[in-house]
Amino acid sequence: MSADNAAGASEIEAARLLLARMGLSPEQLVDAPGEQPPAPTFAEYIPKVAEAVSEGTRRVYRSYWNKILAAWGERRLDEPTASEIKYLAEQVRSQVVQRRNARGGRSAAEHLIAALRCVYNHAVADGIIIESDNPARRVPKPRRLPSTRRGLPDARLAEINRVAASTGNDPALDTLLLRLHTETACRRGGALALSARDLDPDQCLVLLREKSDSVRWQPVSPTLMQALQSHAEQRGMPGSSGQLLRYRNGEPITARRYDHLWTRLGRHLPWVATQQISTHWLRHTTLTWVERHFGYAVARAYAGHTDSSGDSGTTTTYIRANLTEIATALAALTGEEHPLASST
Repeated sequence: MSADNAAGASEIEAARLLLARMGLSPEQLVDAPGEQPPAPTFAEYIPKVAEAVSEGTRRVYRSYWNKILAAWGERRLDEPTASEIKYLAEQVRSQVVQRRNARGGRSAAEHLIAALRCVYNHAVADGIIIESDNPARRVPKPRRLPSTRRGLPDARLAEINRVAASTGNDPALDTLLLRLHTETACRRGGALALSARDLDPDQCLVLLREKSDSVRWQPVSPTLMQALQSHAEQRGMPGSSGQLLRYRNGEPITARRYDHLWTRLGRHLPWVATQQISTHWLRHTTLTWVERHFGYAVARAYAGHTDSSGDSGTTTTYIRANLTEIATALAALTGEEHPLASST
């Protein structure tokens, strides 16, 4: 092979590497039209993205997309720079209402950047821009601070249940909510998505649908299963695919019921208001107990974490806990026998 031919081969290989980094193929260069149509504006494109994503994603990003539309509605997707995105994120961060549990607006800035990344990811997939021109990828999210949530001591948890059962306009509903979250460690979304058809009374299991479209069967105690069935019968939803948790008048509850519940508990228990205790603290409480008594693998399965969640190493592939182990942990937690629990 001559020196000239060797040099030509190395240059061709370098060109191929450059095209690969740009997300292009040689065929695209040959077939590409002379002029690329102008990119759509944010006002034109964000509604299309909103239709393409799940309801959960829409709910999380909607307010941030509205802020983007207010600032850049008439601008084209290919106009903002990384610096402008960072500036907009800092603006959103500075406008956050400061509460006692506020963390400097970090979450707002993080969600703004994530909402923009969602838009640009769709634009890349649609061929509107190429990945190398995606400005949102070049803006790092604010570093998350360690959570202040922790597991509650038994005495504190008992106080919460006592006040919930003796105050308010629907103690039966509130105590059911607290027991459901304490036993299953589910998130609010999982409880709100629960229907009567998601109850398996023979095996004492409930089907939980939570974030990232995850679905799992979670053991519950016979007492909780009976309470859920009675709730459905008394409030008009037995055997239905509609929402299980409802007010006395048959209307489905929303996340506002949780807000009212913890506000009321805070009035009766000042430490609840001071520490900003919420439903998610119950998840921390249960999972901490399970981890201490049954180990990390069982706690991870109990929480519904998957191998694709990116929260642990590849070792978890080999130490996954099964439903029997979760049911055994639940039986120890509640002091009730469970049909799926191990007898040893």
